[in-house]
Amino acid sequence: QKELEIIWKIRLRLSKKKNINTSYAAINDKIIEENISIVSPVDMVNLVTKVRNSKLPDPRVLGNCGSFFKNPIVNESHFELLKKEYPTIPSYPAKDGVKLAAGWLIEQCGWKGKRIGNVGMHDKQALIMVNYGNAKGEEILNLAYEIEKSVKNKFNVELEKEVHIIL
Repeated sequence: QKELEIIWKIRLRLSKKKNINTSYAAINDKIIEENISIVSPVDMVNLVTKVRNSKLPDPRVLGNCGSFFKNPIVNESHFELLKKEYPTIPSYPAKDGVKLAAGWLIEQCGWKGKRIGNVGMHDKQALIMVNYGNAKGEEILNLAYEIEKSVKNKFNVELEKEVHIIL
């Protein structure tokens, strides 16, 4: 039997200055498209919502759990090797190295829009695994394993599942 946990108290430290990160390409593209010169926090919420809605399937229509894998972080030297071979590889500074876009890695391995039986990767966002009907857990895990294997073989990057799997 699972134990229940209750969050009794939290402490947040919020900045008094607005710190809006517009470095993600899709957000930046949307800012340009909508001709926004100064991005307010409200603008940012609306932009993120629009970008997410354009890329992500509605789980009420097509079963999914959002991002299936985490964006991996690699060290600087590994990133430099990847950048030489793949000059357009999306990357973002991270505390412990360089964060890569897992969706891009998966797409480069040919998984975007690919379906195997009742499960597959979404056709607009390769990071989203979708259930086309009655996928069994084994089908989902098998597809995840094949994707992890192909990303490891092509880029020498290990993907980590973002979902929590309960056996």
